[in-house]
Amino acid sequence: MIVAFSVTPLGVGEDVGEYVADAVRVVRESGLSHRTDAMFTSVEGESWDEVMDVVKRAVAAVEARAPRVSLVLKADIRPGVSDGLTSKVETVERYLAG
Repeated sequence: MIVAFSVTPLGVGEDVGEYVADAVRVVRESGLSHRTDAMFTSVEGESWDEVMDVVKRAVAAVEARAPRVSLVLKADIRPGVSDGLTSKVETVERYLAG
């Protein structure tokens, strides 16, 4: 399954990069496949519990330093599929090239 999520600290001003880095650090240390872009971090794992544990810990890392936290989450729950982070993008690129 792939979960794309965005954690935003509220009440800390406009510059939130330092807080977001705390969340991304948790994802990177998890050992799960992941990708971060300007809007979301996507995490891929074998089970709901495995991926959501990382999301929960990422939110907690931001929550530890911010008075309020916003979480946006989108999940692709597709048993038996692995390496979706790469294969989905490769499929689109193949169509764009052709």
